[in-house]
Amino acid sequence: MELSRRCLVSGRVQGVYFRASTHEKAAELGISAQAVNLADGRVLVSIQGEAGKVAALERWLWQGPPAARVEDVQCADFVNG
Repeated sequence: MELSRRCLVSGRVQGVYFRASTHEKAAELGISAQAVNLADGRVLVSIQGEAGKVAALERWLWQGPPAARVEDVQCADFVNG
């Protein structure tokens, strides 16, 4: 089943290769993800793909790349339209 989710990632997540690493991990899982920096220091991640793979990327967001220090990840279903 295809799923679309949006996640807000907080902590030291900007300037640490978080967005690029998220794209790489999504590609490794065979799903689509876009990550953008927000003005408040968080990263917004939009994920689309098979539910189990989306869940795997959400778990990875808690870790992120080595230089990141993730404090919180808040995810919710996203319906376009």
